[in-house]
Amino acid sequence: MTVFEKIQATLADILDVDEERIGSETYLFRDLDVESIDLLELAVSLSSEFNIDVNDDEVFLKTLRVYLSEPGDHVTDTRAYLMEKYPYLTASRVDEILADQDGGPVLKVKDIADYVSWRSDAA
Repeated sequence: MTVFEKIQATLADILDVDEERIGSETYLFRDLDVESIDLLELAVSLSSEFNIDVNDDEVFLKTLRVYLSEPGDHVTDTRAYLMEKYPYLTASRVDEILADQDGGPVLKVKDIADYVSWRSDAA
């Protein structure tokens, strides 16, 4: 199984939904109505399944809004700043997030898969 397929199966189990409802482009909050307790369970599952340390703030983009609203005077390039804070996100994904700020929570399943791959490579 790929990283995505494992995450897909885990999410389907946690949320009690069909795996077919979960694609790489699926928004966790917008499409799946994920709650905080679900994220906690997912983080524990990711840590166990992939044998990685999971930082909730990083993997679930919890501090994204803070970074966007209060980047500080030293930040002149928001895109580069976010890529530094979330090194597992691609430049195109950061651009997508910046363009979609008003749509609601931007976390997608692919973001979690990219995080897991990044963490696994670093281990």
